[in-house]
Amino acid sequence: MKKLLAVLTALTFGLLAAVPAQGASESYSAKAVVLMEAASGRILYAQNENEQLPMASTTKIITALIALEQPNLDEYFVVDEQAIQVEGTSMGLQVGDQVTLRTLAWGMLLSSGNDAANAAAVRISGSIPAFAQLMNQRVQELGATNTHLVTPSGLDDEAHYTTAKDLALIARGALQNPDFAAICSTRSVAVTYGNPPYKRYLSNHNRLLSTYEGANGVKTGFTKKSGRCLVSSAERDGVQLICVTLGASDDWSIHRQLLDQGFAQLTATAVPISSDLTVPVTNSPVSQVKLVPQETPVVALKAGEEARVVYELSSQMEYAPVQEGQVLGKAKIYTGDLLLAEIPLLADREAPQNPMPPEPERNFWGRLWDWIGGLFT
Repeated sequence: MKKLLAVLTALTFGLLAAVPAQGASESYSAKAVVLMEAASGRILYAQNENEQLPMASTTKIITALIALEQPNLDEYFVVDEQAIQVEGTSMGLQVGDQVTLRTLAWGMLLSSGNDAANAAAVRISGSIPAFAQLMNQRVQELGATNTHLVTPSGLDDEAHYTTAKDLALIARGALQNPDFAAICSTRSVAVTYGNPPYKRYLSNHNRLLSTYEGANGVKTGFTKKSGRCLVSSAERDGVQLICVTLGASDDWSIHRQLLDQGFAQLTATAVPISSDLTVPVTNSPVSQVKLVPQETPVVALKAGEEARVVYELSSQMEYAPVQEGQVLGKAKIYTGDLLLAEIPLLADREAPQNPMPPEPERNFWGRLWDWIGGLFT
């Protein structure tokens, strides 16, 4: 059993009391609003953030993410005939069309294709109800505990709802997938599908990609019941923000205002970690190794928070062999109770295993006994 060795180290900066969500003092013409810093999940502004509401096609964020997490993304298959018979926006799938899961993700995130969402759901889980179970499991893993999903596309259903906070968490998790992040930040693309497959062009419905500096996602949505729904993301100077509005009449304007205010509050700041933390190594001629951070963490801080950051270092006793660069611990960066970043701590050198002692040479009687034993085997 490894013995736990924990070391708590403050940057001689002191502790910070938890900072409440802040932002514009005004309320917005929307049923619910959230502005979140993506790396930490810190909420900068919130309005009715926990109210359960319909989410329309922003549902396709989780549907596309699950599709992109599947194996064989570029393997062609024939779409299910029943799945693509669905109302609303479409990427133009027809009976007999051949398509890939990656192309369906493009169709969901750019064209908001309900046919793409259904086709992916049936391909992955065999049926839409089975896929809904997978969706609900996945959003729970992303921290969205006030969400329940029924349709892959986001078409209205009394049992299909989320909250602005949950939707921000879902988008935050999805943006950590490189394929998802690349697709939702693209204005237009040429993809190939059909019977037989041929090239067509899809355009993104997210107008912020062409009108707001740093915009890089995520998804629009609308039904008569939900009203206008929008999840946006943008990055400037190392700070990534996510904004969510549900039931907003002027969502483009609200998102520009809130994103501007978020970027005005935060600055990407490097937090050097200099520590003498070492880890004891057993069964090695090297008795201990020093831990070094994999990289210098960069966190988004408000004015004055630089002097209030703390970090926590932790590691475990190790058994040889230890390789140089092996992860042996982690550094967690905090402001108050808010976790801003987590960085792996690596061994600064190798710690080889002690050589095995040579077996003692057998004496005459031992060798004789071995010989006698061999006669019966």
